[in-house]
Amino acid sequence: MAAEGQGNPAVVGLAGFGLTTLILQFHNLGWCGIGPVLALAFAFGGVAQLIAGFQEFKCGNNFGYSAFVSYGSFWIALGIIWMLNHFKIYTLSHTDVGFFLVVWTLYTAIMWVAAMRVHGAMASTFTLLLLGFIGLDLAHFGYPGLTKPTAIVLILCALNAWYMMAAAIYAQVFGRPILPVGKPWIDTAPEPVGSLAKETA
Repeated sequence: MAAEGQGNPAVVGLAGFGLTTLILQFHNLGWCGIGPVLALAFAFGGVAQLIAGFQEFKCGNNFGYSAFVSYGSFWIALGIIWMLNHFKIYTLSHTDVGFFLVVWTLYTAIMWVAAMRVHGAMASTFTLLLLGFIGLDLAHFGYPGLTKPTAIVLILCALNAWYMMAAAIYAQVFGRPILPVGKPWIDTAPEPVGSLAKETA
């Protein structure tokens, strides 16, 4: 949880995660080119999430620390892959990218279990994210028709992240909870700790 007078780093991390995920799905649906996705992958999905994650470390929140630093690194790594392909430094195959996504799916599965202990909004966000990664895995291993349905799932995931961001911001601005985040899907003692759990409740 953020100290007195300290902002909640989750509002930046969730904003960066949600916005960059959203613009990538617009690209996957054929609505925009790769340029805006690449810029946001480095700047907002990447660097901003990393900063938010390092701030979560100061708050003692291992979940937020791991999630924001890891997914921030994911976006930077994905941007590097696109740059390598574009400049023909090293051309990754569809399968190469598929295995890149598979290891992120495994990481997300671990975080999904923890997310179910935070609150309902976090649990639903990670459930959609896990389903999205599985869909992308399959799309890169012989089922390309799943790319667009998976984009819809990940759009919902991005909007869920923004919902949590709004819940945290509105709770401070209005001085009371405005947007409910729901009870944890796994509800056992002790209480979860960290700004993601407490400041978005």
